[in-house]
Amino acid sequence: MMKKLVFITGTRADFGKIKILIKTMQDSDKFDTHVFATGMHMLKKYGLTINEVYKSGIENIFPFLNQDDACGSQMDYILANTINGFGRYVREYKPDMIVVHGDRIESLSAAIVGALNNIPVSHIEGGELSGTIDEHIRHAISKLSHVHFTSNINASNRLIQMGENKESIYLVGSPEIDVMLSEDLPELGEVLEYYDIFYKKYSILLYHSVTTEGGNISKYSKNIVDAVIESGEKFIVLYPNNDTGSNYIFDEYSRLENNDNFKLLPSIRFEGFLTLLKGANMIVGNSSSGVREAPVYGIPTINIGSRQHNRCQHESIINVVEDSALICNSIKDHMHGKKYKKASIFGDGNSSGKFLEILSDDLFWDVSIQKVFNTLQFNS
Repeated sequence: MMKKLVFITGTRADFGKIKILIKTMQDSDKFDTHVFATGMHMLKKYGLTINEVYKSGIENIFPFLNQDDACGSQMDYILANTINGFGRYVREYKPDMIVVHGDRIESLSAAIVGALNNIPVSHIEGGELSGTIDEHIRHAISKLSHVHFTSNINASNRLIQMGENKESIYLVGSPEIDVMLSEDLPELGEVLEYYDIFYKKYSILLYHSVTTEGGNISKYSKNIVDAVIESGEKFIVLYPNNDTGSNYIFDEYSRLENNDNFKLLPSIRFEGFLTLLKGANMIVGNSSSGVREAPVYGIPTINIGSRQHNRCQHESIINVVEDSALICNSIKDHMHGKKYKKASIFGDGNSSGKFLEILSDDLFWDVSIQKVFNTLQFNS
């Protein structure tokens, strides 16, 4: 009998990363694959990226609106709504396993529902570190999950430190690397034309709210916008996630409108983003793309602030505080297309194949719903 899998996606970013896993499982005759799409996908402000999910060729998509203008970006409200909606969904569809990714509220909601309903939960990219509430959420998801698919050995070891059983941890690499190393990415000219971008040379700005530093987001956003304007560089600016404090970023981004040096975009397909990243002078901000994707291509990252604190470091990552002069100087130092040695710590580009192989083994499905804490032995 086919095993029924449900993947949950809430953002353009996580969908881009797990899409190859979803398609791989969908193409197998061993699995009945479904997708629960919610979060930013459903918001017009962020480009209604649910349409990209539909266009991807993936089947069995269930859209769910988990927030509205009234709740804004209140994370507790979104969490409660998603638990309610996803709980009703799984009671109807009765999946054999729930697959979640990363550190977003939507994944936490799904992991809670799975744990409370005795449905096995697989977590993609647990054990990673970051410098904001996202890290709390990621580790909480890992403790609620029964199986872990990690991107690197350090992440696997952290899960063991957290009491997870070694037998439940599979080191497969990051699924985004499968996409990044693919020969099927669109051509740069095609992407530039599609998004009406007329720059020959450009950089990317992608900055998110740090929810644990809410009182400073307005000041930080102003300093960053001051810096990119002063630098004279041309920027493709992507909207931030809808986290608490994102309104302050939007307020500052309004200063970039009608400025020929800036092209603001609500969202972009992951494959298109990768093509733009490969062709960029640098990426500026605090997105995980700067510490995960950019080093794979050897593209410089001006990593601002604490959001990616303790993530994997690479020579291409330049860490700066939220000071406009420091940011501006770092941008000017990298405006001429400096490239670095490419990183290769997140896999070999075959995580989807490994994922399929593992789930295709009948023994995998003997996973215990009752988790047992793996106590490490320490010398007294």
